[in-house]
Amino acid sequence: MHIKFPQKIDDKLVDLKQKVMPKTLFFRTMLLIIVPLIVVQIVSIVAYFHSSWGKVGRKLSDNVSANMAFVVKLSEENPSAFKEVKKLAKSLYGLDVEYSTNDEKYQVLRKAVNNKIVTGFFEKSLKGKFTTAETKLYIDDKKTLVALVDTKSGLYQFKTPIKNIFSSSIFGFIAWMIGTSFLLFGVSTLFLRVQARSIRQLADVADNFGKGIDSTFKPYGSIEVRKAGVAFNKMKERIKRQMSERTQMLAGVSHDLRTPITRMKLALAMAEKSEENQAFLEDVLEMEKMLEGYLSFARGDGAEESIRVDMNALISGIVGKFKGAKNKIKYQQNENVSLLLGREQALKRMVSNIISNACRYAKNIEVDLKETNNRLEITVDDDGPGIPQEKREDVFKAFYRLEESRNKETGGVGLGLSITKDIVRSHGGTIRLSDSPLGGLRVEIKLPL
Repeated sequence: MHIKFPQKIDDKLVDLKQKVMPKTLFFRTMLLIIVPLIVVQIVSIVAYFHSSWGKVGRKLSDNVSANMAFVVKLSEENPSAFKEVKKLAKSLYGLDVEYSTNDEKYQVLRKAVNNKIVTGFFEKSLKGKFTTAETKLYIDDKKTLVALVDTKSGLYQFKTPIKNIFSSSIFGFIAWMIGTSFLLFGVSTLFLRVQARSIRQLADVADNFGKGIDSTFKPYGSIEVRKAGVAFNKMKERIKRQMSERTQMLAGVSHDLRTPITRMKLALAMAEKSEENQAFLEDVLEMEKMLEGYLSFARGDGAEESIRVDMNALISGIVGKFKGAKNKIKYQQNENVSLLLGREQALKRMVSNIISNACRYAKNIEVDLKETNNRLEITVDDDGPGIPQEKREDVFKAFYRLEESRNKETGGVGLGLSITKDIVRSHGGTIRLSDSPLGGLRVEIKLPL
């Protein structure tokens, strides 16, 4: 049954749940173990305190206070026989009793200092037995209970071992409960860490595979985790096999198509120069360029190994190649950024595509590199015509081109940004287009470190 709350209350409950609840599987599972364990411990201790231990404590206290009351009554009935009563109390009840007259009692009375856990039951029982007398309790330096009973005839001072009124079994019970709880907690932690570690490693391997890093995972842990690991390994092998077959097929297509194109270029080079032949040669060159673009897009960069890449040096090298009389590129190196684990040639292609697009349509370009929240951020601003907001998602589609006039200027086939986005995603990052402070287009790339 789901209780529906008003939207504001429901939002606050969701926010509270997100803040309070642990984020990881390990701590969430441990919470399911710890909370019931603590509840059971508290309920067990309270039940033991109010039933077994409480009954024992009250029974012991009632016995001792009854014995004291009996000794006081005997002494008051036969004041001259106090020595015999004292010996009797010692031999029968284990009570050391002293008597002080009203004149002497002020030398014996002291401020009562006691432990309520130890003397709580006895204090109530003593007051119940001596309703007309004033009673005080304290524990002396020898851990002996001293009970003072101030009657009309005088002051009685009783001494008895604490064990006569207090059962220390509660401490053993609590120690046993806490010990078994820690044992259960330790065993649960050990087993849960193994399960959580296997799931975390599987997630890391899957994430690395998406970034082009081929790491291995040996399934272990529970049956469900092992089954998921085996399924992932089989899926990875199928994907790798399909990628290999596609690459081999594209290599064959590339070889088959390049051969006739090369023959056509050779024939046109040997033919007489004319406007028709020149136009035909341009068409052949454009066809060759389109073929390279198609193959590059389909082939991808999966075969390249991931290494630690210095993005400062990489961007500086690319910016140096594009600097010229037509463009002004501004880039200030940031030595405070970390090295990025990735495929170097793919990253070069990613940055080159973005900067080359900016150089085609803008005169002033600014490139920025920084590290924020364990992510590497690359920003490219230009003062060109930009891209309309409604077309910023479409430009990432394969073979998508903007208006015809712009396409003729670039000579592209509509794959530059598609390849760039594919590279960014394969490194676990994101790419976003927005308005630039320079008046043109801003490209923001965020890559995890």
